Amino acid sequence: MKIAIIPARGGSKRIPRKNIRPFCDKPIIARSIEAAIESELFDHVIVSTDCQEIAEIARSYGAETPFVRPTELSSDVATTRVVVNHTINWVNDNLGEVDYACCLYATAPFVTAEAIRQSFAQLLDVGSDFCFTVTSFPSPIQRALFMDDSGQVEMFSPEHLQSRSQDLIAAYHDAGQFYWGKAEAFLRGDIMYSSHATPYIVPRYQVQDIDTEEDWVFAERIFVAGRM
Repeated sequence: MKIAIIPARGGSKRIPRKNIRPFCDKPIIARSIEAAIESELFDHVIVSTDCQEIAEIARSYGAETPFVRPTELSSDVATTRVVVNHTINWVNDNLGEVDYACCLYATAPFVTAEAIRQSFAQLLDVGSDFCFTVTSFPSPIQRALFMDDSGQVEMFSPEHLQSRSQDLIAAYHDAGQFYWGKAEAFLRGDIMYSSHATPYIVPRYQVQDIDTEEDWVFAERIFVAGRM
């Protein structure tokens, strides 16, 4: 069995009601739900939430909310992994054995059904335990700068002051969209940022963390531009 797990607690602090806030005319969580359903890969698309309003909106877009997330898993310090594992264990106990799970963030409006399908095919082809989205840094991280306590600029890696960008190793970061994995690997607590995983590369114009109001506005502008 393959399941999609969309964590969506109700207590967002920096952006109130973040998971159901309208994003370009529909609740942002709807875009993740629709991509998961459109992929036609999942036996169940489950939203794990502690909020009745989120649950109602999730169901209206075709997701399942078969349980209320426990209070201890809905705090600011609860990790995504414990929420995913709780859902896998619940499904194992109530609906049948889970073989693969895909944790899909509720605030990933650029995610596509095609990316979900292609990344799962990559996971099977490579034979890894996990597959998650990454994207490239726009500038070489070896040339990154920081300011010291006196406000002066320094390089993190001064040995690369004269290095040509084309001679430096490309670097990537977690795109924060979704995380495929074998259910048993999730439950074992295997580390994802490791040789256990294969990265699925997405272009930078399809990636935007949404943690602040500025992030939200920027993401909507990118989204609208992509539809023009």
